Amino acid sequence: MAGTALELDPDRLLPVEPWTRATARRLYDHVRQLPLISPHGHVDPAVLLDNHPFPDPTTLLLAPDHYVTRLLHADGVELSALGVGQGELSQTASRQAWRLLCERWHVYQGTPVRYWLEAELAGIFGVTVTPSADTADAIYDQISAALADDAFRPRALYDRFGISVLATTDDPCSDLAAHAALTGDPAWQGRVIPTFRPDRYLEPGGEGWTDAVAALGKAADTDTGDYTGYVAALEQRRRHFVAHGAVSADHSHPDARTDPLSPAEAARIYRAALAGEAGSAQAVAFRRHMLLEMARMSCDDGLVMTLHPGVRRNHHRPTFQRYGADVGADIPLQVEFTDALQPLLERFGTHPGFHLVVFTVDETVWSRELAPMAAFYPSVYVGVPWWFLDAPDAIARFRSAVTEIAGFTRTSGFVDDTRAFCSIPARHDMSRRVDAGFLARLVADHRLSEDEAADIAVRLVSDQPRVVFKL
Repeated sequence: MAGTALELDPDRLLPVEPWTRATARRLYDHVRQLPLISPHGHVDPAVLLDNHPFPDPTTLLLAPDHYVTRLLHADGVELSALGVGQGELSQTASRQAWRLLCERWHVYQGTPVRYWLEAELAGIFGVTVTPSADTADAIYDQISAALADDAFRPRALYDRFGISVLATTDDPCSDLAAHAALTGDPAWQGRVIPTFRPDRYLEPGGEGWTDAVAALGKAADTDTGDYTGYVAALEQRRRHFVAHGAVSADHSHPDARTDPLSPAEAARIYRAALAGEAGSAQAVAFRRHMLLEMARMSCDDGLVMTLHPGVRRNHHRPTFQRYGADVGADIPLQVEFTDALQPLLERFGTHPGFHLVVFTVDETVWSRELAPMAAFYPSVYVGVPWWFLDAPDAIARFRSAVTEIAGFTRTSGFVDDTRAFCSIPARHDMSRRVDAGFLARLVADHRLSEDEAADIAVRLVSDQPRVVFKL
């Protein structure tokens, strides 16, 4: 296989200065092989339940990963040519999509996407040459041969990656059958847990909301014809998730406002929405009120409340109409938290056992709003960089911005937030390396001893996510 050598430098992402790099190496060694905890992700549990061989390199590494496909789309490649939304691919289509990735390898230069892909190619599949037009077919064949081996089936990779806990993201109406079957499988020793994701049921202004509410009522065996029944149905489905191992409820809306409505006003808007008569302002007011209700429910049932607002979903409508959601066309918005979350935190911010993890793709709020909140409210934790900020420089900026105000104990622990199963270890490894570098600099500045830094490094990847997500 001719081409430029693909090698993973053992010091990648570690500081340049020799003394600090040596310290970072030692700190990284403390966490390098610790189990991976993934409390927020999007892997389909049926993949692990069925344990079928992955069909081809494109279906595994390219098509489901919108981080990868987005940049190729920006370079002029149609998403369908990358296998997005195409169902089962023919070998010809799969190989051609892979060639497109390799031919345009340069579009990933300097991005974390390249870091993850190189770690997957070299670290998992033993690829030793850089992707290019000349090496595309040989790399494809090498990965295809590996996928035919039982050692590369989903469960084997789960064990090889050292995953301790893997959370999925699930519709409130899901019967969670795959989770139940996995838990009951004596041959399965892992831990895969569901996450309650009710966004579309809280948005009366969204397309299909009335049908969704009817389905919710059916799943909960509760009449959702009025507001009281609707709330009861949501509470029942949350209990169903808790019974199947869920530890968190996940929420994403355009903003983080939690303005309350009176019960009578909420019921009035609900009736109007069911009749198709609620205006956009009423729909937004209802959604904001229901986010507050979700916090109240978390205080009752113990589910950790995770919040990641401030994204304009499906920014390019033609792409959404052709391919659906989650294909890379979501764009961040400026977001405000201090006033938005005040109603919620006034009511529940000091409630015993309530955990609120707040993520953002607007890093301007890290030191201005989120760190000060987490430094006061016992319920609030700052979510680590994710999505558009899931990158080495952003993670370093996060640690610098948040630690000075809130320390390490008020942060969430890393989340990989991915549908691309094989990128999970690469993403966690990136975070561990960057954190080791940040801690090494604190040691170099004599702000921490190396023993303290080593203890923090371990806690960030082991203890912290377990405490925050109640694992």
